[in-house]
Amino acid sequence: MNWTSLTEELAPLDLRSCLISRRGELVFERYRNPGDGSEIADTHSVTKSFLSALVCIAMDRELLPGPDTLASEFFPRLGVDEDPRKRSITLEHLLTMSAGFEWTEFGGRNSFPKMTRSPRWADFVLELPLMDKPGDRMTYNSGISQLLSSLLSRAVGMTAARFAEEELFGPLGIGSYEWESDPQGVNTGGFGLHLRPADLLKFGQLYLQQGRWGDRQLVSAGLAERSVRPALRSRDHREGWYGWHWWSDRYSGEESSASVGSSAAAMDYFFARGYGGQFIYVVPSRDAVVVLTNDKRKKDRMPVSVFRELIAPRLFPEP
Repeated sequence: MNWTSLTEELAPLDLRSCLISRRGELVFERYRNPGDGSEIADTHSVTKSFLSALVCIAMDRELLPGPDTLASEFFPRLGVDEDPRKRSITLEHLLTMSAGFEWTEFGGRNSFPKMTRSPRWADFVLELPLMDKPGDRMTYNSGISQLLSSLLSRAVGMTAARFAEEELFGPLGIGSYEWESDPQGVNTGGFGLHLRPADLLKFGQLYLQQGRWGDRQLVSAGLAERSVRPALRSRDHREGWYGWHWWSDRYSGEESSASVGSSAAAMDYFFARGYGGQFIYVVPSRDAVVVLTNDKRKKDRMPVSVFRELIAPRLFPEP
């Protein structure tokens, strides 16, 4: 593969970092500045996929009940809400963001900015009206991620960050991080985890290996697979399908000039995605993990989809 030309194509995009591993070996590494590889930075909503892993680990350890468990076991107010539909919300609905809450994420009265200005974030979300029957549709909702972080902390008896140190960060060798918290000290579920690019690559490699790291199964293979499995189609502008706080999509050979392509030729992948250009892509059929990080604001968004336009075509011609 011509990684030299990729360096040239990435140069004008001014990414903070781009790392690519194949078969467990780093084959491409580029940073905007020499220090960017060693400095932690906000991963934004990539945080959600780390939270998903911690939820899976807690289920594996039987500290947290299964996905069919009613959320009202952790938030009793859901069981007595005047809208009876709230009583049927399960952990699965929270993980797939299909609980049905009325939410617009970045704007409006029921949104991420409104939640972060409220004194009690979890209560803000629990009090929201429903616009859908739980399980019917996926609506991107960082408030739901905060509910998951809250119930995880209750189940394991410590913060998500501390649990991560013991069960995820420690085994992966992640020693430098920051994780923001809400006013009650609950780690932010939907954003706010600060990590190095190389640590994002480790996390992607963990999922490429179906939850195994060295001689340890950190996340059971069953839950690692289930969490990235497509569950519901995204209902808004974001591409692909949604699983348990992971995205998934497919790259077709018809999109690649390097392949004749056919309707049968496709490359499936799953990914973590964060605001401003933070990504972890995992491509099992190519034994590949791709990490992209950036610090651009909305007005400076990249003119191309770096993975689909510049990297996927380089991976696609194989198996």
